[in-house]
Amino acid sequence: MTLNEKNMKPKSWVKPVAVLALVLLAGGAYFWQNGAPSALGGANGKPDAHGGAAQKNKGAASAIAVEAGRVEALDLSVDAQAVGTLRARQSVTLKPEVSGRITKLGFVDGQRVRQGQVLVQLDDSLQAAQLQQAEAQASIARTNLARNRELLAQSFVSASVVDQALATLQVAEAQVALSRAQLGRMQVRAPFDGVAGIRAVNLGDYVKDGSDLIAVEDASTMWVDFRLPERFVPQLKLGQAVSLSLDALPGRTFTALVEAVDTTLEANGRSLLVRAKLAGAHAELRSGLFARVRVEFSKHQNALLVPEEALVPQGGKQYIIKLVTDGAGGFKAQRIEAKLGLRMPGKVELLEGVQAGDRVVTAGQSKLLKGEGQALTVVDVDKQGKARGASQASAASAAAASGSAAAKPPASAASK
Repeated sequence: MTLNEKNMKPKSWVKPVAVLALVLLAGGAYFWQNGAPSALGGANGKPDAHGGAAQKNKGAASAIAVEAGRVEALDLSVDAQAVGTLRARQSVTLKPEVSGRITKLGFVDGQRVRQGQVLVQLDDSLQAAQLQQAEAQASIARTNLARNRELLAQSFVSASVVDQALATLQVAEAQVALSRAQLGRMQVRAPFDGVAGIRAVNLGDYVKDGSDLIAVEDASTMWVDFRLPERFVPQLKLGQAVSLSLDALPGRTFTALVEAVDTTLEANGRSLLVRAKLAGAHAELRSGLFARVRVEFSKHQNALLVPEEALVPQGGKQYIIKLVTDGAGGFKAQRIEAKLGLRMPGKVELLEGVQAGDRVVTAGQSKLLKGEGQALTVVDVDKQGKARGASQASAASAAAASGSAAAKPPASAASK
């Protein structure tokens, strides 16, 4: 064996030293991860005070953090909401039946008018002359009939002559009635007591038959017309109370009673037209105002409501997770199938499984769906937000104070 081969042969002590080094490294890693034995227990292997605290902290860390809300007891009403339009008791737009020129206006815009009052007078000189002619012919026919009756009594004429004179008189009287009707059509009268609107014509205008002249409205009684879906038809009754609010009059609520229900439903929307009468007189209301209608059918006393966030859909059903005490001051999870009732904005009614004041999980349910009995830790989001805001405010005030102190020059420098 040469000298080089002898030097390259490994020494016998290298392998035991390498194994000892590996054991020491493994032991150091174990103690670094799990702590010294004195931190977990004393010389006899029993956990000391520090070990007990560590185990307690470890158990608290294993609890699932969730947010919770309380079950509230409120009175709910079963109602239907719709939109409607206000209608006056009577409203009409007057139009002439014949063409003619306006010779007189018998009203002022916005004035109250009486039934039968002449509002618009058209030129009727031709019709008046025709009426005079017809009345003259009727007078002649009436005189001839009287004379022929006297002659018949003296046997100077036959009975047929008297009959012919009577027929002539009847024709003349019919012509008088026709002329009088044509003369009356030259006047546009108020059909009922009400308030005249703003006229669309002026004195001297020539209007054709069917042109809009003036609107008259009787607002002594107001109605509201609205539509309800077909599912509410069996519950709707005459005399049922209706409350409505108007966008034009915010903050006010009006009461009405159902007065009429349409006989058929609308085929397109499957809705039923309903008309309700407002109680009392309201001079500030106008036809055509937009109304938000609410019809109340029944009430649920002491309904149990939970936030909508507490509902957890799973397998075609809805569940909630209820917080129950574990006997040691903590909470455990209990999953309950939710039997839902009425809904309102942000809340839903539960028909069973909870009582007023119970707490249900509103956030963090995904970690609790595998089973029941997990330990829970309730996180108060409001308190955390307030504490975070207070700490930020104190930090900002401290920074402002330090900044103002740095900006203020020393007294000696100021005196110089």
